[in-house]
Amino acid sequence: MTRILIADDHPLFRLALVQAVGHLGNDIEIIEADGLDSARSALAAQPGIDLVLLDLHMPGCHGLMGLVALRSEFPSVAVVMISANDDPQVMRRALTYGAAGFIPKRSSFSDIQAMLRAVIDCEAPLPLPLGDDSAAEQDQQLAARLASLSPQQLRVLGLVAEGLLNKQIADRLDIQERTVKAHMSAVFERLDVRNRTQASVLLRSLEIADPSRSVAD
Repeated sequence: MTRILIADDHPLFRLALVQAVGHLGNDIEIIEADGLDSARSALAAQPGIDLVLLDLHMPGCHGLMGLVALRSEFPSVAVVMISANDDPQVMRRALTYGAAGFIPKRSSFSDIQAMLRAVIDCEAPLPLPLGDDSAAEQDQQLAARLASLSPQQLRVLGLVAEGLLNKQIADRLDIQERTVKAHMSAVFERLDVRNRTQASVLLRSLEIADPSRSVAD
């Protein structure tokens, strides 16, 4: 039995993914989530999940930060990114930060199934038009630094991205404020930054524009 978590905040597209995944075979169990926190909860409550289909622009993800966080907290679970943004650079960056694959939302039903089947069967995924990118080395360096952080340090960093102060972070994570400060010191050292402002600048580099919401705005 293969257990797949579909994490997308768009109900109609999540339904489409459920249908695509459901047609992969009778040995598939599907779990759904509509945000990063609910995805975390599902993964913690059901350790047998094999694969996560993660919407790049889902609430709480902060672009590629959500991917980094899930890969840190649940390293045995493969994560395939899903996005309306099909820029080759975005696809390449997702793979650099730990994604097992990338599915553009414009993909056909059959292409979605082919990509998922390749990941489930541990085969090489379908080739993506990754192109050339001069920023690839910079992403690789940042990915390595983020991978050196503990899951809790990444959660603290994610809350910094939301603009929370140390006391607010402590309340959210139910830890002492001095523990938050200790985590922040470790984060600054490993990311080679001096303060929250510099850390926030690094995190902003992980944000990816959502074309569907840009049009709506």
